[in-house]
Amino acid sequence: MTKVRRKNGIGKDREFKVVHLNAAGVDVSPKEMQVCVPSDRDEKCNRTFGVYTKDLHEISAWLKKCGIDTVVMESTGVYWLPLFRVLKGDGFDVILVSPREAKNYAGKKTDEADAHWLMTLHTYGLLKACFQPDNVTREIRNLVRHRDNLIQSCSREVLHLQKEMEQMNLKLDNAFSDILGKSGQAIIKAILDGERDPERLAGLADWRCKKSKEEIKASLQATWDEDHLFIMKQSDDLYHYYKDLIKDTEAKIEELVNRYSASVDADKAAAMERSKKQKQLHNDVSFDIEQYAYNAWGVNVMRMPGMSKNSALRLLAELGPDFVEKFPDARHFESWANLVPNNKISGGKLLSSKVPNKNNPVGQVFRQCANALWRSNEPLGDYFRHIKARSGHLQAMVATGKKMAGIFYTMVKNKKEYDVSIYAKSKEKTLERRIKKLQAKILRLQNEQAQSGLKVTDGTD
Repeated sequence: MTKVRRKNGIGKDREFKVVHLNAAGVDVSPKEMQVCVPSDRDEKCNRTFGVYTKDLHEISAWLKKCGIDTVVMESTGVYWLPLFRVLKGDGFDVILVSPREAKNYAGKKTDEADAHWLMTLHTYGLLKACFQPDNVTREIRNLVRHRDNLIQSCSREVLHLQKEMEQMNLKLDNAFSDILGKSGQAIIKAILDGERDPERLAGLADWRCKKSKEEIKASLQATWDEDHLFIMKQSDDLYHYYKDLIKDTEAKIEELVNRYSASVDADKAAAMERSKKQKQLHNDVSFDIEQYAYNAWGVNVMRMPGMSKNSALRLLAELGPDFVEKFPDARHFESWANLVPNNKISGGKLLSSKVPNKNNPVGQVFRQCANALWRSNEPLGDYFRHIKARSGHLQAMVATGKKMAGIFYTMVKNKKEYDVSIYAKSKEKTLERRIKKLQAKILRLQNEQAQSGLKVTDGTD
């Protein structure tokens, strides 16, 4: 524990020091803003303001009058965002903190007390700021999250479509692996246009289908109930409507990404070594996110095993091009992404080492990328299966996601491409250790056999 105390700077002479002399605290709510400044700046140092735009500018003017340089506020829903933008635009150093960081307040809870408590903690530098991207990145993030919501809505209509077909005993999903493919969509369109003959419907299937024409025709014999057909048509219309909205959203995302992508030399961009991932999925982004991500970060993150187009887009939208400047090293980035256990130590004993129950979009992306490696022949795939055999699937996702987050941060920080040879050498060392361990075990068993005097046969007698 002494080493831990020294590492964390904990000593007898440690005391609270004023870090931010000109600090203010804001308690955010949907209907009012409670702002607190030091008591020597105004006769009424703890004031209540409205939430309209003119009120936000009044807050900014009052803070300037009081000589405030930095402002702290809690991340309460999305109610903090308008005031955050106004204060940032007026030149204040605004930090956003998690409510967990400032919730331990002794005494009666009021808005005035919360604002004063935030100001006090920030004055002594006891609050840790949340990660905040730049304004253009925030716009892209909002659009990418909106695109994800549209994809979920699209998937929900596909489930409705399958439900209505099942209730009519229309076994289209038994005949085709994907009803959203060329054959499935052609048959669904013909059914909604009034075609009921199984022979004609089966003739619309592509010649590459694995099922025979007889099997497809048998799956297309249904009851054709009017109510289910009506709901099926509306679900199909909604599905295609959401698909059109997704295309429009992706066009807007590409416009913003193209605007803020870092400029690179034409020769450098042309020399980018592309990944070998050519398989196109239904929900993959339509534009060349691999090139845009390379322009923003200077390395091709798509060459990492498990990294997909949608994952690269989400990381670009959540982090922005300059995220490495906001984290001192890879460990801090992994901890922020909620991929590191929260070790609770008391009395020199480890009480708990669970990963905190927090929803971090970046951490979720790396977990999904790690989950895609469970059948991969890459060294990261070997690592995933090793952790899975020892601790389970969920622990393997977290552990592999943590390793991928560290690799991702290092690639962007040092502008070095993914090099599988480094992990190949590590795999060789691991195999050598396993061989030595097994050889030692065989030697121990042979010694036990010699001491007991038993004769082991090879089973051919």
